[in-house]
Amino acid sequence: MLPDAVATADLDNKQAVIEQVAAMFAAAYGLDQSEVLDSIEEREKLGSTGFGNGVAIPHARSKLVNRPVAVLLRLESSVDFDAADGMPVDLVFGLISPENAGAAHLHALAAISRLVREEGTCEALLEAPNAEAMFALLSNQLERDAA
Repeated sequence: MLPDAVATADLDNKQAVIEQVAAMFAAAYGLDQSEVLDSIEEREKLGSTGFGNGVAIPHARSKLVNRPVAVLLRLESSVDFDAADGMPVDLVFGLISPENAGAAHLHALAAISRLVREEGTCEALLEAPNAEAMFALLSNQLERDAA
């Protein structure tokens, strides 16, 4: 994940969140924003990517990338994301994987899932003073998990 792929925003609905995630992919990775948005919206039509416990993981596969790429958005106010547990969302991890990356896409989703289920991770991300601190927390966590 790149430093530019972590941000905070004050948004008030699910569609605005998805649009912001697409904009973040465009800014951080140079991807076509409208194509990313279309891909994420298509996936969202299959069912909400509201993971639960205040986290959403909007994701899609796309010909725009040759490896999985991710963004993290912390919301200033919770947003209803139609999560299975009914809880609103504060943290949004976006994921775009190559079209043919079945296993790699599932592994990336699983890694995000493990990360957000780990005790204290979400709380630390929510309490971080800014996007730079959030990026540092994620970087440290990913380095530790890779070791």
